[in-house]
Amino acid sequence: MKKANICGKRVKLARVDKDMAQVDLAAALNVDFAIDITQSGISDIELGRRYVKDFELDALAKVLDVDLMWLVRGKRIEDK
Repeated sequence: MKKANICGKRVKLARVDKDMAQVDLAAALNVDFAIDITQSGISDIELGRRYVKDFELDALAKVLDVDLMWLVRGKRIEDK
């Protein structure tokens, strides 16, 4: 099965590092950015089964307090 995204594993790593449940991440995205992703949607992102829109990716980086480039490629800006 082809992956729908390349950031799922890092979304999960960042979420777990912040001690957040999937439902908490979904709620934060909804409250802070009016992005409606369910807990199962977060699960699908983490498993690489759901595409992530650019504005969702930006919001995920902000909520998880991680660098956007790390979320996408596993590198921070200064790692170029």
